Amino acid sequence: MRKQKVYPANFRFMSAFGGMLLSGALFLSVFSFSSTDSFAKEKDVKIGASSAPTQMNSLAKQLNETFHSVSNAVLPTVVSINVKFEKKSSPNQNYQEFEGFEDFFGFPFGGGGRGFSPFDNTPSEGSGSGVIISENGYIITNNHVIDNASEIKVTTYDKKTYTAELIGTDPATDLAVIKIDASKLPLAYFANIDDVKIGEMVLAVGNPLGLNSTITQGVVSAIGRGSLNLRARGGKQTVENFIQTDAAINPGNSGGGLFDLNGALIGINTAIASQNGSFIGYGFAVPIDLVKNIAEDLIEDGEINRGYIGVQFEPVSEAMAKALNMEKIIGVVVQDVVKKSPAEKAGIEIGDVIIAVDGKEITSSNQLQGLVFTKKSGEKVELTLLRDGKKSKKTLTLDPLDKKSDKTKSNDNSKFEDDVDTETIEAKINGLEITVEKLNSESKSDYGVDYGVIVTKVERGSDAQKNFIQPGTIILKADKKKINSPYDLSKII
Repeated sequence: MRKQKVYPANFRFMSAFGGMLLSGALFLSVFSFSSTDSFAKEKDVKIGASSAPTQMNSLAKQLNETFHSVSNAVLPTVVSINVKFEKKSSPNQNYQEFEGFEDFFGFPFGGGGRGFSPFDNTPSEGSGSGVIISENGYIITNNHVIDNASEIKVTTYDKKTYTAELIGTDPATDLAVIKIDASKLPLAYFANIDDVKIGEMVLAVGNPLGLNSTITQGVVSAIGRGSLNLRARGGKQTVENFIQTDAAINPGNSGGGLFDLNGALIGINTAIASQNGSFIGYGFAVPIDLVKNIAEDLIEDGEINRGYIGVQFEPVSEAMAKALNMEKIIGVVVQDVVKKSPAEKAGIEIGDVIIAVDGKEITSSNQLQGLVFTKKSGEKVELTLLRDGKKSKKTLTLDPLDKKSDKTKSNDNSKFEDDVDTETIEAKINGLEITVEKLNSESKSDYGVDYGVIVTKVERGSDAQKNFIQPGTIILKADKKKINSPYDLSKII
């Protein structure tokens, strides 16, 4: 009796399928032979139309050539910056709560441009852009690009790489100056900020998402843009007087240039308004007048010689303008005057409306702040005031900004907004609208830290909530100072 072979259950199907494949192969072979025989090969086949369907008119050609010329002129002035960081912390720290937190520059913790989590203890890398501002190697970039970098490498447009030295930083404007050892470099031409107009075409140049020497085009969407609640690293409020543009700006563009169609630098690309860290139509650049002032200060002595007036103010509202019989809603109203400040010495009073600085009309608080930040201590400033319906002018000499801090401390008699003493275990920090609690030894062990306070409550709608601070967040430092208790945080705030 012949033995019957046993095969897998799908063998019959496979055999049938194999037959189908064989048939298909024969069919294709026949088809191939047939097609070769039916269609003769042609050597001189003409592909593509003989001319473009339309022709640009002279104005379009001129604009196209302008973009080409400007691009070629400004590309060599923009560099790629690559940095390495060292982040050290306790390996037991749980940083999951920080996932999804994103700063205004579009660099999410745990990835993106900076490439590290807040508690990662391994070296990390990041990238950005910079603009050459001197033939001998000075470069302007963003502070957040090189902040805490252990190594800075610069690659120029001709693909040469240099190790850069940090010259100085200004977190308040998010600007920094670095230098490479080079000579006869192509450098950017600085525009006149007064010539920058809303609606004019601009080019953003940088190295977004690792794509070196990228140019995007847009227009100036707004000038003097503020109220973005942008804060520098460490929590300090920044100067907000930006040029807004719809030219595409993405992570890596930071520190690159915003140029007009003359090839003149009008600003340094700094921030994007984004919920996911990528471009959605709104980019912001530090205006060139502020860039020039900060760069000169940092190159001269590595720090900022910034002046101050000594007033607290708020923008004039429609109701204020009506009450003061003002024809236009312009200026800022003085709410307080610092004692012994330049403002007090010049006779400025609470209730005065500042409507112009050095003859330039003031339309917003951030504009006034930006103008003052372009001045150095010792410089004279002319303020145009409106008091009791009458205009007057006051000339004052700016004091150094650091003197302001000393005077503020001497005038407040160590009283803080929060009623918090050194023994307080839990307290509400009104300046931040959060409640914090001192960490006990067990909590410190659990979180792997030696100091800090834990957030127990966040007021709804507060700046803290908008910046993704949640109950359970550990605050280790404020203004670069270690926090050991609610009193410490309250004192700094």
